[in-house]
Amino acid sequence: MARTEPTREELAELLGEPLLAVWRELCAAIDGRYEMDRAWGPGGKRWDLEYMYRRGGRTLCALHARSGCVGFMVVFGGNERAKVERMLGELSPSVRERYEEATTYRDGKWVMFEPTDASEFGDYLRLLAVKRRPNRG
Repeated sequence: MARTEPTREELAELLGEPLLAVWRELCAAIDGRYEMDRAWGPGGKRWDLEYMYRRGGRTLCALHARSGCVGFMVVFGGNERAKVERMLGELSPSVRERYEEATTYRDGKWVMFEPTDASEFGDYLRLLAVKRRPNRG
């Protein structure tokens, strides 16, 4: 179910100014590397909002928001998991731990990160490149 884009004020009220800055910086990093369709949606049971990056019917990633928390979700299929697992040693310990603790379902390994600053964004972008080669910049 589609949702209308929230205003900056609505996002700031939900996340708080510091996390709104994290949200916006992560979106800018993704937008700088990928030309994608974007869609707002309801967040489901655990989240209030979802912002998905998609192209050609495939989801690259999704940002999620709830009161005082940003979520960054990436789902890795079988071939993608093999590539990520080969590069785990090159990722930060916190990103590696989140990946290793994530649940693997029939359709892939669903990894949810909850960034509070931009310190892991380089790793996030490397993980996204496993799913899809950047088509910008």
